[in-house]
Amino acid sequence: MGIECEGDFVKVNNKLYPCTVSVAMDLVGGKWKVVMLYHLKDGPKRYSALRKELPGVTERTLSLQLKQLEEDGLILRQVFGEKPPIKVVYSLTDFGRSFTPVLDAILGWGNQIAAEKGEFVTAKNPGNF
Repeated sequence: MGIECEGDFVKVNNKLYPCTVSVAMDLVGGKWKVVMLYHLKDGPKRYSALRKELPGVTERTLSLQLKQLEEDGLILRQVFGEKPPIKVVYSLTDFGRSFTPVLDAILGWGNQIAAEKGEFVTAKNPGNF
């Protein structure tokens, strides 16, 4: 019996989950969160740099999911300056870095899928996904 079966529910931050997979998916689920974490795994990035690396994401979604990742303790948001233009930098926390092996596994699987079933293309307008 695995750890996920030690009780009827898992309680994390006063939220009940049916299993440990639900806990993990609550933290990183969604179309863009894992991609954001992937782009931060090699070091801190400014908001504008993340925006450029995620051409298919809307401003609203990017802001919302960055805020959720920060609230869940996976990323750190640092603000430099007191009046506009301010500099905002995002980086992984220690907790966020603990997700790196999962990111590497997802990357490897994605590369395998691309090699076996897809192809790499160059988009003339990367905003059109």
